[in-house]
Amino acid sequence: MGILDSFERGLERAVNGAFARTFKSGLQPLEVTSALRRELDTKSAVVARDRILAPNRFVVHLAPSDHERFAALGPTLLDEFTQLVQQHAVAQHYSFAGGLDIRLQRDERLAEGTVDIESGSVQSAVEWTPVLEIGSTRRTLPRGRTILGRGSEADVTIDDTGASRRHVEILWDGERGQITDLGSTNGTRLNGAKLGAAPLPPDSVIEIGRTRIVFRVLAQAASADPSADLRMPKAP
Repeated sequence: MGILDSFERGLERAVNGAFARTFKSGLQPLEVTSALRRELDTKSAVVARDRILAPNRFVVHLAPSDHERFAALGPTLLDEFTQLVQQHAVAQHYSFAGGLDIRLQRDERLAEGTVDIESGSVQSAVEWTPVLEIGSTRRTLPRGRTILGRGSEADVTIDDTGASRRHVEILWDGERGQITDLGSTNGTRLNGAKLGAAPLPPDSVIEIGRTRIVFRVLAQAASADPSADLRMPKAP
């Protein structure tokens, strides 16, 4: 499967899930993602034999009506764009001067259905943002301990009869993840294998009962100053 297919599948999942009712007409998220991908490819530059520098800051100019629909979804849609741009950059072996920063801007000059991308390279620290994708919903994880389970005391509730009240624990230290089964009745599978305790690398699939959960890590811009290439955090 090519990277374009991966982009399209990702956006189709988003549009058919949480965004379906919002994007029945007008500019579609897939069109914005295609524009972001073209901007990456067009503005990337070879700066050394093994380094291709691509822009990491994007301002997405939208017509007022399109901006209203996109902005109504808040950070959820921006996280989707960040993830897909990140996947494309990794596949193309691009480097960034810092974390990804994607913003939406209302532009009165544009007609509905059109998009204009402004980009540049900005030095910044990378802030790794862990998220769980459960069906069409996305949940950002805090630093420290997060409990997943069916009970009301769980931090993330799993609506599945195959889940125990306190099923698994995820630890996030700011760069790396760890997952532990908490003695659940029906067990947990991580990337197809039975789980006891294990590192939790990006793009891992967690199976609890009939529920499939995908663990993602987004490279977003932080307020600090040093530059950094886009490299996924390593498992402990």
